[in-house]
Amino acid sequence: MPGESFIVGNALAGLSAVQKRKITVRRKEMKLKKHMVEKPWGRTDIPSAFGDMAGRRIGEVWFEGNESSPFPILIKWLFTSEKLSIQVHPDDAQAKARGQASGKEECWFVVNADPGAVLGIGTTKPLSSTELRAASESGEIEHLMDWKPVKAGDFFYIPAGTVHAIGAGVTLVEVQQYADITYRLYDYGRPRALHLDDGVDVSNAEPYADARSGNICAGPLIVDSTHFHLRHVTDAGQLSDIPIDAQLALIPVEGKVFVEGDGVVVGDCLIFNALPRIVFGDGAKLLIVW
Repeated sequence: MPGESFIVGNALAGLSAVQKRKITVRRKEMKLKKHMVEKPWGRTDIPSAFGDMAGRRIGEVWFEGNESSPFPILIKWLFTSEKLSIQVHPDDAQAKARGQASGKEECWFVVNADPGAVLGIGTTKPLSSTELRAASESGEIEHLMDWKPVKAGDFFYIPAGTVHAIGAGVTLVEVQQYADITYRLYDYGRPRALHLDDGVDVSNAEPYADARSGNICAGPLIVDSTHFHLRHVTDAGQLSDIPIDAQLALIPVEGKVFVEGDGVVVGDCLIFNALPRIVFGDGAKLLIVW
């Protein structure tokens, strides 16, 4: 197999025999099932590696595990042909006050972007709650969003309360808290419900300034939060700070990776209870989440 490998045994050298045996036994694989979600802004031309879409307009592919022991972080691919709604997510305290289990923070990793593709993250100036509501009702919010040009390799951490939207022509991986709680502020006239009371209440309508953003060409993708950790790795040397005894998700975004000897490609998502043996094929790129 081509590429470089990370031999877990080297990382285990300082552990006792009992600790090593526990990690070896726990290094169990679960390949998550793909759940296709049709969306009005989805696409019919997503890569064949995700399966036969039968002409359906797929906007999201969710990875789902065993219901009895689900992976606590939700991982999705998104494929857009139109702008998504301008929206916001609550934090944990705000969600629980509304009877939900948790809020939603997320991170976007751009896999591909058409020329001119944009992501709306934050507003160009601070808006009061009154101003945000008025702009959402009139549609002016679309022009007050900070529409950032994007390209492959860009990443952005989206804290709860950030007003945001994904533009057309973007393929990205979204890593998020395991929650499906979204408040739409504006939807370009589509006949879908808005959630202005809750949305305005939880929004921090201001310019985006989170340091957990950038492009992988300018430095490594290192995202740490209280909810999850995310790394982008392309060779064995970048695995040194991945915990060896934690539940991990592996998501290939380009090329082929060999995990415990098995080929893993775009469209796959594997869960391991400890860091497995990984060999990177030529040009392979992998997201690791824990």
